[in-house]
Amino acid sequence: MEITFLGTGTSGGVPLIGCQCEVCKSTDPRDKRLRTSILIKTRHLTLVVDCGPDFRQQMLREDVRHVDGILMTHQHKDHTGGLDDIRSFNFINKKAVDIYCDEETEAGIREQYKYVFTDTDYPYLPKMNLIRIENKPFNVGELNVQPIEVMHATMPVKGFRFGHFTYITDAKTISVEERAKIQGTKILVVNALRQDPHYSHFSLREALELVDEIKPETTYLIHMSHQFGLHAETSQKLPAGVFASYDGLKIEV
Repeated sequence: MEITFLGTGTSGGVPLIGCQCEVCKSTDPRDKRLRTSILIKTRHLTLVVDCGPDFRQQMLREDVRHVDGILMTHQHKDHTGGLDDIRSFNFINKKAVDIYCDEETEAGIREQYKYVFTDTDYPYLPKMNLIRIENKPFNVGELNVQPIEVMHATMPVKGFRFGHFTYITDAKTISVEERAKIQGTKILVVNALRQDPHYSHFSLREALELVDEIKPETTYLIHMSHQFGLHAETSQKLPAGVFASYDGLKIEV
């Protein structure tokens, strides 16, 4: 299984409009982060986790021509804002795109994209096949997916585990029961918004506390804002086995 980090930033990410901080002005491409998303490729499947406003740019950059499904973590716009652009895949693949989401996220998508779910016969609307998931394992083709429910302040957000690979974004707290689902993970991807504490996201310290508990072989940090710091400088301070990810990074799982 190949994982591509399509984006590793946030809506308050890098670069910010008008911001003059050293991160936003950095010339290091690793400091230019699009909204957080990953691409998963197996022999028979191409999946995307989340579909933010940068989805079109990310698909063009990675030359993705087919998508079997999109797994949604939650309904915030930095994770759903690119769904209108699935129309290209509707046209190429001649079918609706399967969108896997829980009840709350489905409600958010239906609210944000009301024009999609109407009786109009306008032929160029994005075509979505919303598939309801719950907090229990499900399959997409041959790939088994274990949802992991984390809390984004008071909002439930779905993380996903695929075998020994676990992907968690927008977490602030994780219950004991859900942490148990992460145990044994070899590769952990987890959000680390910034150095200082935040109301609804892990800080770097909180993300590293989870790493200390789970003890994966390798950890990649995602959902980093410009307050996370320069990639080159922060990377030097991270513990062994923990890496700040960057857009376009590819790993084999």
